[in-house]
Amino acid sequence: MSGRRHTKLVHEGQYAAEVDVDLIDADTGWSPYLSLPDAQKLDRVRKALRNGDVQRASQLGRVFQLLPVKV
Repeated sequence: MSGRRHTKLVHEGQYAAEVDVDLIDADTGWSPYLSLPDAQKLDRVRKALRNGDVQRASQLGRVFQLLPVKV
């Protein structure tokens, strides 16, 4: 089993966050996968963004505000 760093994107409403996680490569058919703590971290970021708690989400990842583009 080995791991590698990866950046996951979490999008909720007008916000998006880049969250660094470790992907675990194994010799199973379910590879690569996240560790339980990294999956919970993504859930906490998603919940914080959903509730508008940008400060909390910023502690766990890089937060961006999405703005519509007028064409």
